[in-house]
Amino acid sequence: MSEAPKYRRVLLKLSGEGLMGKKDFGLCTDTVNRIAEEIKSVHDMGVEICLVIGAGNIFRGVSAAASNIERTSADYMGMLATVMNALAMQSALEAMGVDTRVQSAIPMNTVCEPFIRRRAVRHLEKGRVVIFAAGTGNPFFTTDTAAALRAIEMSSDALLKGTQVDGVYSADPQKDPDAARYDMLSYQDVLARDLRVMDTSAIALARDNALPILVFSLHTSGAFADVVHGRGIFTIVE
Repeated sequence: MSEAPKYRRVLLKLSGEGLMGKKDFGLCTDTVNRIAEEIKSVHDMGVEICLVIGAGNIFRGVSAAASNIERTSADYMGMLATVMNALAMQSALEAMGVDTRVQSAIPMNTVCEPFIRRRAVRHLEKGRVVIFAAGTGNPFFTTDTAAALRAIEMSSDALLKGTQVDGVYSADPQKDPDAARYDMLSYQDVLARDLRVMDTSAIALARDNALPILVFSLHTSGAFADVVHGRGIFTIVE
C-alpha cells in the first residue's frame, strides 16, 4: 500500500522564470509540459492542488524593462502576464487529462473565471486544479504575497515554492560557493536574516496564519511528490 501524502491540500508557487527552460524570454513548451507532468503525478495521488505562477518570464513591474512606465501601470502589466502563464499551464494540464480552472483577481470573463473563494474551494473538492492569476489584483503586491493569501483562503496545509535551487541558502548558491543551506527556519529567522525566500509581506502573512512554507527545486524530477509526502530535499519555514 502506498504511503499517504502528508499534505492533502497544497498551493504550489511557481516563478515565471521557471517556465523559460533555457530560453531568455517567454515559455518553453517542454518545460511547461514537464512541470505539468509533475503536477499531474501529485494530483493522481488525490492531493488537492492550487497554483500561483509569477510573470518574470514575460514582464515584471520592477524590472529594467518597466523603468520608464509608471509603477502602478507596470504592476498591472505584470498581472496580465501571469494570466498568460496560467492559461499556458491550464492547456498543458488539460492535455494530460487534468481538469483545471483559472481564476483571475482582475475580471476577464472571456478567458477565465473571476476569483470567487467558495467556487475555488468547490473546484478543489471536485478534484480540479485551480490556478490563481493576476496576483492579488492590486499593484505593489507580488505574486509571493498572492500565493500566501490564496493558500490561506483555500485552507491549504502548506505553501510549496518551486525554485531554481533545492532550498533556502544564506546567499545565492549560484554566485557564492560558500553559501550555507538550511533544512529548517523559523519565520523570524527569514525576516531577521533577510533571506529573500519570499517577500516580507508573504512571510508575515504565513507566520500570522501558521502556514508552513516548503522550498524545493523545481528542476528535480519527482521533487514535488516527495515534498508532499514530507521527504526529499527541501527547506521548511514554520
